[in-house]
Amino acid sequence: MRYIVSHRTSYRYAATVDLAQHIAHLRPRAFPGQAVTDCTLLVDPPPNAHALHTDHFGNLVDSFRIDQAHTVLIIEMRSHVDVALPIPPDPDTTPPWETVAATLASAFPASVTAAEFTHPSPLVMIGPEAAAYALPSFPAGRPILAGAVDLIHRIRTDFTYTPGATDVSTPLDEVFARRLGVCQDFAHVGIAALRALGLAAGYVSGYIRTYPRAGGAELRGADASHAWIAVWCGPEAGWVHLDPTNDLIARDEHVIVAWGRDFSDVSPVRGMILGGGAHHYGVNVELRPMQAAPAD
Repeated sequence: MRYIVSHRTSYRYAATVDLAQHIAHLRPRAFPGQAVTDCTLLVDPPPNAHALHTDHFGNLVDSFRIDQAHTVLIIEMRSHVDVALPIPPDPDTTPPWETVAATLASAFPASVTAAEFTHPSPLVMIGPEAAAYALPSFPAGRPILAGAVDLIHRIRTDFTYTPGATDVSTPLDEVFARRLGVCQDFAHVGIAALRALGLAAGYVSGYIRTYPRAGGAELRGADASHAWIAVWCGPEAGWVHLDPTNDLIARDEHVIVAWGRDFSDVSPVRGMILGGGAHHYGVNVELRPMQAAPAD
């Protein structure tokens, strides 16, 4: 599926910002299963310095500095993306979850990269509530992907999607206790549960195509960045992307921007400013299928 993607972020400050330094994870990344044919980042006011680099996880990161005084900042990413994530294996044919956990915990793990995603991270502390929540989905000997699919189904059922109920500073144990949140929270819940069992799980940021399904509700995640998880299912199956907010396996309706240990690794825009005072923040995201060229 080919998409035209745009992500527009605006900041309106009560007082003048005299100096600003920002970093942005907004450019979709290219990898097997996703091709980016065009991408631009527009910043107003124009930066005095701007650099593009690749971070530890392979994500594209824009870093820019604005020296001129301003009360409004607009950052807009536009890109063309072709998505076709591989079809995952039958969940029941994947290895037992204990086998995968043992591989990751070995002195020389089969996948050093995957093993990095088994540990606590700044926004995903692994507590007893995470392990207790995970266990019903992972009885002894259950295939790992079957357990992970069951886990995201339970998150979709047990937690209520409530915009505004949480923010990035809300502790994960509070999300577990209140059973409220948004896609970022549900991804963190799933990651914590999987890591509590010694499994590798990463946080994925991006966008989802949302439209009403016949006989079903519109998918959640239309107006801003979406988030889901990737679970490592062993050397043969590799990483499989699962969306707990919508209880589905990601295929061709999810555009991947960046991945990391949790939201703190892939925040769309963050930075430091001198001045500004109070501010209003707005985000507008559009993910539109690209029309095929007419035949000659």
